[in-house]
Amino acid sequence: MQGGAEDDTMNSVLKQHREIFFGLIRIHVLVHAAHEPIFGLAMMEELEHHGYRIGPGTLYPLLHGLERGGLLRSAFSTVSGRRRRVYRITAAGRKALARATAKVDELHHELHEERPRRLSLPGIPPYCD
Repeated sequence: MQGGAEDDTMNSVLKQHREIFFGLIRIHVLVHAAHEPIFGLAMMEELEHHGYRIGPGTLYPLLHGLERGGLLRSAFSTVSGRRRRVYRITAAGRKALARATAKVDELHHELHEERPRRLSLPGIPPYCD
């Protein structure tokens, strides 16, 4: 039987993973919205294509948050005979996506460097390989 402290640690780790992936999912949403209007079901399918398993109870609050933040705007539209809320990127969303793109490019470069830039920590030796 696992103890409370161990469960708390595991929950904390899972929460951190979710927060990291939510940032990536937000960028995915903005990328697609920059190219065409999007709606929830299609976005869930696209995210699943990239390995994210996200349900409506998670995606729709995320979309609403991006809209509240001024990065997306929505309107109802008829898509394939069904009324759907369709999201479009805003000018602020395009600016945020451009900044995120620059940061992701920088991170990608650092992730693939043989050795990232050394942090200067006097008295602390680097990891031994």
